[in-house]
Amino acid sequence: MCSSSSRSPRRTGGRPRSVEADAAILEATRAALVELGWSKLTMGDVAGRAGVAKTTLYRRWAGKNELVVDAVAVLFDELELPDRGSLTADIEGVVVQFAALLERPETKTALMAVVAESTRDEPLRERIRTSIVERQKRLVLAGRRRAQARGELPEGPASATGTDDLIFDVIAGAVVHRALVSAEPVDAEWVRRFTALLLGGLSAAAQA
Repeated sequence: MCSSSSRSPRRTGGRPRSVEADAAILEATRAALVELGWSKLTMGDVAGRAGVAKTTLYRRWAGKNELVVDAVAVLFDELELPDRGSLTADIEGVVVQFAALLERPETKTALMAVVAESTRDEPLRERIRTSIVERQKRLVLAGRRRAQARGELPEGPASATGTDDLIFDVIAGAVVHRALVSAEPVDAEWVRRFTALLLGGLSAAAQA
């Protein structure tokens, strides 16, 4: 899992942080991305939309890359994994949530922008890993522990063999590809079939 330093925007001292100001800045960043796109987005534009000084942004973020990743990361923090009674229902529920999140214009635009830019920027790629990917693996860990407690999965250090990482990659990769690359609906039938396929793979892995 990521360290606490990757869970919040950069701090360099000075006056206490304002949660309200941070939220306004991140919301303004997403709005600007939808309207302007990555190439035209500037720190000055975000500051104007958020009603803060540009220096306020630079006290929190080193530049546009960090700011946009954090603006995306807080959206993914909305994902939850309530107990729906079975591993099947838990997986289906989080897949539906994830797909609904990707349908939102601010999520779609921001995520595709930072991923495209990260192909040319290794520090940006690392920030995506720590602020978004590692942070959301909490859902896989929670789901596995719950399924083990129910007796649906065998006990064992799945994370030590990379199984948790693989499960996350499969779920995230499939849903992102379906929703954003293929632009096909993540409907109830697709979710059911995908979940059955995933559970079949988990069962085979447990017996190997």
